[in-house]
Amino acid sequence: MQWTGAMSSADDVEDGDLWGRAARDDAGAFGVLFERHVQAVWNHAYRLTGSWSAAEDLTSNTFLIAWRKRAEVVLVRDSLRPWLYTVAGNLARTERRGASRRLRLLRRIPEPDVVSDHADAVADQLDGEARLKQVIDAVRTLPRAQRQVVELCLLGDLSIADAAALLKVAEVTVRSHLSRAKAQLRDLVEEK
Repeated sequence: MQWTGAMSSADDVEDGDLWGRAARDDAGAFGVLFERHVQAVWNHAYRLTGSWSAAEDLTSNTFLIAWRKRAEVVLVRDSLRPWLYTVAGNLARTERRGASRRLRLLRRIPEPDVVSDHADAVADQLDGEARLKQVIDAVRTLPRAQRQVVELCLLGDLSIADAAALLKVAEVTVRSHLSRAKAQLRDLVEEK
């Protein structure tokens, strides 16, 4: 089955309708969904990782999983974006855990003499990325419920209502977690 509508008419079609077509192997409908959400997912992945290349990898893997699971996914409020954000967040956490394991293994290896590189000097000048990484590190220290709300609402730009629906909690719970997380993040970031 192929997408037969023009791209401009696809803008008027809800995610749920396109997702139903994609679940029936309509690659064109999935392509429209990809084009509709790829930038937002990349931005979310970048905010989670602080790395362009990691964000590209997470975005690719998120849509690969979406394609593979297209028959199983249930949309939140007829939008695919919350589910995509959740997948990207899970992938980012899995990658961090793997990176931690690899770093622990590398620490066991004696360090060779290191020659300074011009790239290091350039990297030191990128204060914006350093600040973002500082915030990401602070987010990682939050309790799980607060971290999820921060990733969805602050980093992912989801509404409180959408986050509550996705997490299956009351909106007041999301607001409470968000308020506590903001206060904790402010303290953590100001300490550094």
